Amino acid sequence: MKDFILASGSPQRKRLLAQIGFEPAKTEPADIDETPMKFEKPSAYVKRMALEKALHVAEKHPGEVVLACDTVVAVGTRIIQKSHSETEQEKVMRALSGKTHRVLSAVCVVNRDGKTSLKLSTTRMVVKRMTEKEIADYVAGHEWDGCSGYKIEGTMEAFVRKIIGSTSGVIGLPLYETKCLLGSAGIK
Repeated sequence: MKDFILASGSPQRKRLLAQIGFEPAKTEPADIDETPMKFEKPSAYVKRMALEKALHVAEKHPGEVVLACDTVVAVGTRIIQKSHSETEQEKVMRALSGKTHRVLSAVCVVNRDGKTSLKLSTTRMVVKRMTEKEIADYVAGHEWDGCSGYKIEGTMEAFVRKIIGSTSGVIGLPLYETKCLLGSAGIK
């Protein structure tokens, strides 16, 4: 275990950290309002969310290193929010089908002195044109529950023609940026 707090309850983020030998000493999800501001661009939104999550948890644990991350799918300037129904998710899949979109992951670390450092990872995803049956089958499987857009680790990967950037960032935590930020905060 490493001496930092992960400001997330995501099992995917914990698994990714363990993959590089950075298991957090504690996890504490940040309960904050994640509503985008009017006209907020996806990159500004995801950076603000990572920063607010990190500061929210760091406020409760002064003197400790806190790691937070936020990941969103963006089509142009549109932030794809978590779907709450199959109908909503079908619309999302149609918006992604046959197009290139971006997955943005912002990572923020608060060091022991309360100083914040933030990095943004942008990955371009090229999705094949999906048939209505493929969309219906994907939606019916509910792998998308609880995430923005979809989960790449599952059947969705069969529809992605190309990933240009960080695969771990698409899953929810860009490992290169994370290791750099934790290292600069003294977590090695």
